[in-house]
Amino acid sequence: MAVTKARKSEILSTLVENIKNAKSVWFAQTNAMTVSEFSDLRKELRTVNSTYNLAKKTLVKLAVKEALGLDLDLDLLPGQVWVICSNDDTIAWLSKANAYITKAYNKKVQVQKISWVASIFEWQIQWLEATKEIASMPSRETLLGRLVGSMMSPLSGMARFLDAASKELETTNKSKVWELEWKKEETKS
Repeated sequence: MAVTKARKSEILSTLVENIKNAKSVWFAQTNAMTVSEFSDLRKELRTVNSTYNLAKKTLVKLAVKEALGLDLDLDLLPGQVWVICSNDDTIAWLSKANAYITKAYNKKVQVQKISWVASIFEWQIQWLEATKEIASMPSRETLLGRLVGSMMSPLSGMARFLDAASKELETTNKSKVWELEWKKEETKS
């Protein structure tokens, strides 16, 4: 079914608006995805304030040019193009999309239903290898959690030491920590 000119201009304006408001834009190739799979993925992306659109490559190229002034090479965008716009965090939604991409892989027929093609990250076009590398990065929340964990590690080690020392003081009936004997544990080689 042919798309009317009015519908194309509506799709273009939606794409331009989504790309202008996005902190990062990602392009994926889709093959053999069902309507229910698209629906499930859309629900997952909404939880992290991201949108996706399916559009013709020429409309995608026009939208990127109009919104950001960047030129996309259509030859590097194979197949049907899927445009994901992340509105809050540049990579927060990637864990959901990557999990879905792994889940959507059909092992019986060896078909990759979705695969990364390119991205616009930090206002520059990143092609396949850079996009895959960025997509493998953990989210901001994960990185912050790791940072807090590494900052808390010395404190928790100190707390464990003090707890063990107080228990040792109680069991040996000593009143000061320096009165305790230091036991060196021998490592087995």
